[in-house]
Amino acid sequence: MRTGYKVIDAMTTRPITAAADDTLYAIAQLMKEKKVGSVLLKDGERLAGIVTEFDLVRKAMAEAMDVRETPVNRIMTAADEMAVVDPGMDVFDALNVMRERDVRHLPVLDAGKLAGFITVKDILRIEPELFDIIVDKYEIREAHRKPIAAFKQGECNLCGNFSNRLSTVRGLLVCPPCVRDAE
Repeated sequence: MRTGYKVIDAMTTRPITAAADDTLYAIAQLMKEKKVGSVLLKDGERLAGIVTEFDLVRKAMAEAMDVRETPVNRIMTAADEMAVVDPGMDVFDALNVMRERDVRHLPVLDAGKLAGFITVKDILRIEPELFDIIVDKYEIREAHRKPIAAFKQGECNLCGNFSNRLSTVRGLLVCPPCVRDAE
């Protein structure tokens, strides 16, 4: 599916960056000040990696790292491990990269140089119809117990009966009577 919008149409051209040897505390303060959920990390002019709020919580706080002493490069995702996109790529393709890699942020490289940064929010702001593509990636835990749930209609993957209230349980679309069997 092509949207007609390119990554360059939606990306931030001046992403928030910091040095890869800055402390976790400095990065958290930068995120707070700039109201962002991720920071691109540089080593000189070279893209060194990325750190997200998720990294700060799951890697640093959960391990009780000293935020004032620990450099962010201890928890960052290194540049060679990151997914990146090209400014000429269609936003649909960029969203698929995010979906496949289970990330919400992508650096944009043009001829190997940092050209910008694009997020799920950036894409959905210009092309909200793509929401379903990213939502399908996330399974709601215990969806059958939630008072508000998004139901699909179709054939139950377990019993084969048609239902207007299919829930996703462990990757299967199941009708209400089959929910317990799917768990």
